[in-house]
Amino acid sequence: QVQLVESGGGLVQAGGSLRLSCAASGRTVSSFVMGWFRQAPGKEREFVASVPWSAGTRNYADSVKGRFTISRDMNKSTVYLQMNSLKLEDTAVYYCAARALSSGVWNYWGQGTQVTVAS
Repeated sequence: QVQLVESGGGLVQAGGSLRLSCAASGRTVSSFVMGWFRQAPGKEREFVASVPWSAGTRNYADSVKGRFTISRDMNKSTVYLQMNSLKLEDTAVYYCAARALSSGVWNYWGQGTQVTVAS
């Protein structure tokens, strides 16, 4: 099992920045891909960004490219999502997720953290 715990959400004004953290524990995650998803009220959960725990390509949703950066600190077993130039439409519950490198299914999820962008 893999446990994921997010933190860092909150209320921010449009144009501001936040950094989300996701602490991973449990089963060795070195062969996993770590990701961030979000779900806005009344909408389906959507992919935001992902990065392999080991070396590999970062992927981003078009809506966040150039504004969000995903990174990981292997020593701390923590994945980050730096969010800059936040927009009202970035308001959502943000979830950390993990999947095996060889799998297309995101098996592990955190509890979510609320990000609210105000005008």
